[in-house]
Amino acid sequence: MSGITYDTGVLIAAARNRLDVWALHKRALARGAKPTVPAGVLAQAWGGGPQPLLSRLLKGCSTEALDEPLARRVGAAARLHGVDDIVDMSVVVGADRRGDTVATGDRRHVAPLAAGLGLPVRLV
Repeated sequence: MSGITYDTGVLIAAARNRLDVWALHKRALARGAKPTVPAGVLAQAWGGGPQPLLSRLLKGCSTEALDEPLARRVGAAARLHGVDDIVDMSVVVGADRRGDTVATGDRRHVAPLAAGLGLPVRLV
């Protein structure tokens, strides 16, 4: 595994202080892998106000912007796969581009998309 991309469920679990998520994050950082958080994922997970645990997690992550080239790839992939959830698709397309494993809190949403691209998925 070269890197890891977090979905919304992982960020929510970190904000709720789920120890398995923090252990996964610690292992990634110890390997020198800086996890990626797509900007849409952050927008979905951020509840407003102070969120010290989520902020702590984000300090060790790279936030991936949804710029025009990526937005075009995500939109094309969503249309090809008949998917309405652009955020989930951005997780998968970005992870595919980097060769990342996708860390998810809910396989039902991300796993089918990742499987279509042959990406490994880790449930946390």
